[in-house]
Amino acid sequence: MNIFEAIKSRRSIGFVSDEPVSKELIDSILEAGTWAPSHYRTEPWKFFVLTGDSRIRLGKTLAKIEEQQMEDPESESNQKKLIKIQEKPFRAPLIIAVAVEPSENPRVLLQEEHGAVYAAIQNMLLAAHGLGLAGYWRTGKSAYHPEMKKLFNLTDNGEILGFLYFGHPKRAVPEGKRKHLDEVTTWLASESDFDDL
Repeated sequence: MNIFEAIKSRRSIGFVSDEPVSKELIDSILEAGTWAPSHYRTEPWKFFVLTGDSRIRLGKTLAKIEEQQMEDPESESNQKKLIKIQEKPFRAPLIIAVAVEPSENPRVLLQEEHGAVYAAIQNMLLAAHGLGLAGYWRTGKSAYHPEMKKLFNLTDNGEILGFLYFGHPKRAVPEGKRKHLDEVTTWLASESDFDDL
């Protein structure tokens, strides 16, 4: 698939089958992530591949985090909500949790380490799309919660930056729409152009 075709046709698709994703495809997705740029070549990404029953533990952690925010977790409605949350990781046969573990190099900026991992995530989403898989990137407050850091044994500076859900699509990819580039682009050709921003 042409790179521009992949960029423009990729969509966040959560409607996938239970068919397992082969290790060969998973390895290709992971390798794409490792080719993202990183300042000082720190390669600050860590990948956790969740399949099968490992997703149960993720579901339990998501429910535990949500339960901590509830005034009455034992109520019937909240118990139903917690069950639904616990089942979320089973929406796809494969989840890749992507974390940042920033370098201890004193020259490294934390924002750039996060940026490198975000670039890795985009590489992975594009690679999966090019391989015929559907996927989407999930985050939210629970991803950054201390319980999630504990689950994946991250350092104090480490952080989960996303859960990538992948599977074989059960429907065609819909056509997308974006703002025209002129709406989000400012061309600067002289010093005085900055005065008009």
